Amino acid sequence: MVYAVVRAGGRQEKVEVGSIVVLDRIAAGKDGNIELAPVLLVDGDTITHDAQALAKVTVTAEVLGDLRGPKIVIQKFKNKTGYKKRQGHRSELTRVKITSIK
Repeated sequence: MVYAVVRAGGRQEKVEVGSIVVLDRIAAGKDGNIELAPVLLVDGDTITHDAQALAKVTVTAEVLGDLRGPKIVIQKFKNKTGYKKRQGHRSELTRVKITSIK
């Protein structure tokens, strides 16, 4: 079983070939593919975490589309002062499919 842990959008994600992952918004190249930086590679019994060895490893993903996350409502309130504040936020996300780990 081959899988990798990649750095994407300030977080780390465990990915395998064929898995679909939702990441922070990433601009795709002209061919619609992106490359993700591996942090760890597990290939059967061998585990690779050395930076020099991981520099040779490429994790390629195909961009399936862009989407937006659920709305998050932030409310602040202070008693007896009349202070109320309401703010909303939706994250910009990208859905990708892992095509190869080499």
